[in-house]
Amino acid sequence: MGEKTAALFASRGAQVWIGDLDEDVAKQTAAAIPGAVARRLDVTDRASWAPLIDEILAEHGRLDVLVNNAGVMPVGPFADEPEATTDLMLDVNVRGVLNGMHAVLPLMAQAGRGHVVNVSSMAGMIPLPGMVTYNTSKYAVLGGSLAARREYDGTGVTVSAIMPSAVRTELSSGADLSVLPTVDPDDVAAQILRTLTTRAATTSSPTWVLPGWGLVEAFLPETVERFARRLIGHDQAMALDPIGRRTYLDRIERHASQNAAVGGRAAAEADR
Repeated sequence: MGEKTAALFASRGAQVWIGDLDEDVAKQTAAAIPGAVARRLDVTDRASWAPLIDEILAEHGRLDVLVNNAGVMPVGPFADEPEATTDLMLDVNVRGVLNGMHAVLPLMAQAGRGHVVNVSSMAGMIPLPGMVTYNTSKYAVLGGSLAARREYDGTGVTVSAIMPSAVRTELSSGADLSVLPTVDPDDVAAQILRTLTTRAATTSSPTWVLPGWGLVEAFLPETVERFARRLIGHDQAMALDPIGRRTYLDRIERHASQNAAVGGRAAAEADR
C-alpha cells in the first residue's frame, strides 16, 4: 500500500519521501518512482523521525501530507502470542502512528495547513478471533486519529483514518479471502489521495463496509451476528496457512527479536 500510495502521489506532482525500516527496500521502491527519495526510518523511535523531517524541511521548506502506513499483523490464539510479538505490534501499529503525528502536527499547525492520513483497518471496528492484539492496535489508531483531528480542528490541519478491509498484499498472505470484502493496494492508495479533497474523518475500503458495519452494530442482535460470523468463517485468523505466510512471518519474527533485544538493552542501561 505504501508503494502504491507513493507512486500515485508522485504521479499527481507531489514530491514524495519514503521512510522505512528496511532502507534497501525503500530505495528500491523510490528508484521506480520519479523524483522519490528514500530514507531509513524506524517509526517506533521518536528520535528517528527528527532527521527525516529536518531534511524534508531543509529541502522544500514545507511538509504538506504525512501518510502513516507502517503496520504488522501476526495473528493466532491470544494465549500463544509471545510478549515480543505483542510489543512489536503495539510499537509499530500504535507508537509508530503517534510518533509520526507528534513529529508533524505542530509544524503543520504552525504553517496553518497540512493533512495526516493514518492507515487503520476495519479491524479497528470489527473484532475478530485470533487478532486480539492487532484489533487493539487498530482500534487505537482510529481513536488516536479522531482525537488528534479534534485537537487540531481550526488550525488548518486535518487528520483522517483509512480503514481497509482485507487487502491483497503480503500482510494477508495465507488467508482465505474468498468470503471477505477485499481490495487491491491501488484502491486503498486512491482513497488515501481522495482524503486530500474530502478531508473525511474515516473512510473504509471498500467504501460500503463502514456504513454496512454501522447498520449491523445498530440493528442486528448479537445472537444473529454471531451466527452470521460463524457462517463466513470469522475465526479464520486462528488457522492461517503457515506455509503461505512463511516469508512474512519470518520477517516479523526477526523484527520482534530485534525489538526485544533493544528493549532489553534499554532496561539494562536504565538499571545502571
